[in-house]
Amino acid sequence: MEAMAQPKYTGKRYRLDKPELLAPAGNLEKLKFAVHYGADAVYIGGQKYGLRSNADNFSFEEMKEGVEFAKKYGAKVFVATNIYAHNEDIEGIESYLRSLEEAGIAAIIAADPAIIEVAKRAAPKLEVHLSTQQSTLNWQAVKFWKDEGLPRVVLGREASLEEIAAIKEHVDIEIEAFIHGAMCSSFSGRCVLSNHFTDRDSNRGGCCQSCRWKYDLFVDGREDQGQWVSEEQQLIEQPAPAPSPFKPGVTQIPLFQPEDNQFTMGSKDLCMLEHIPDLIEVGIDSFKIEGRMKSIHYVATVVNVYRQAIDSYMADPEHYVLKPEWIEEINKAANRPLNTGFFYDTPDHEDHIYEPEEKAVPYDFAGLVMEYDEKSGTAVIQQRNHFKPGDEIEFFGPEGTFFKQSVGPIRDENGNELDAARHPLQLIRMKVDQPVRHFDMMRKRKGK
Repeated sequence: MEAMAQPKYTGKRYRLDKPELLAPAGNLEKLKFAVHYGADAVYIGGQKYGLRSNADNFSFEEMKEGVEFAKKYGAKVFVATNIYAHNEDIEGIESYLRSLEEAGIAAIIAADPAIIEVAKRAAPKLEVHLSTQQSTLNWQAVKFWKDEGLPRVVLGREASLEEIAAIKEHVDIEIEAFIHGAMCSSFSGRCVLSNHFTDRDSNRGGCCQSCRWKYDLFVDGREDQGQWVSEEQQLIEQPAPAPSPFKPGVTQIPLFQPEDNQFTMGSKDLCMLEHIPDLIEVGIDSFKIEGRMKSIHYVATVVNVYRQAIDSYMADPEHYVLKPEWIEEINKAANRPLNTGFFYDTPDHEDHIYEPEEKAVPYDFAGLVMEYDEKSGTAVIQQRNHFKPGDEIEFFGPEGTFFKQSVGPIRDENGNELDAARHPLQLIRMKVDQPVRHFDMMRKRKGK
């Protein structure tokens, strides 16, 4: 009998029997979808002190409702308080943290030592998890934060599996790591391009994602600086420089031909779905998905896939098999090319996007199942995007629910037949080919 291959990593988890699946939630509805689709915990933002000021974010009342919903599923809620605080940011932090504690929040995610110390003193029931904003990458630094009383460290995205293995070997502490989502082109969010371009502070929640913009080149012709063109470029017929809209004497040097799709740079997104065994065996305690600004469809799809993969491995590690349909599902939610970040090697030029993006989100969230009548095989669907009879659609839900069908006749709440579901949140009745449940989702290919 052939001997089983030994695990590459043998890291031990701290406090948890299996990895926690930690999902983003930009608002209360996304929180409920994340939990329903299998998240063990969600991280959210409040009205202050977080790094996603453009997300909907949560009031204290919404936090309480989210905590109560999560408890029904045995899930926890964490709040990001991970800004780097200036003096004016500190006022009011004590009362804010006490309110989080009273709302039932399980932990805050913090980077600034001032916020950490205030939390330990003013809201002792709140766990404090060290934010990835601290860029923690070595076991000595992890040990420092453990000695400070923190139960969990969220590693910088630049940590490799080998470095994580060394951390787990030396320090008995929970380790959280990003395993899916957008990657910063800077060093774990330390970029200040946004500050200079738009006066929005990246490290206080205002990042405008400057690295994903389209750029043009402008030169000051008054100082004869518009002549630096290579010999090779001189052989190519160039469009005439365009006057700049900014100030007299400055002209624009086109970086693209008129027919080109303009794109400058931006990191590919992280996806570790194909490497679940390595993540589990190295001992990572919490698998973190990025994306508090992402859609409900994104959150539900990604959480659903990782939930199935983690549970499949934990149930039978020796016979674990990566299912092709999981990869297909992830690709339905991906809006950029994917890679493995820093886990196996340092990303190079091939891990950035310099040309038109190879992928776009190919599916729309078309409807949410509200009710299902088993006798008639009819579902009540809440419209989320336009669909009509004849459209090819897919239903998917927690625990692997998945099937395809064509949309048949559709009717409104009063039984009137419709030519399309075109009104937001309109309730539609339609036949479905297989049983569905509340919170199952319906999607369709874009442009179909």
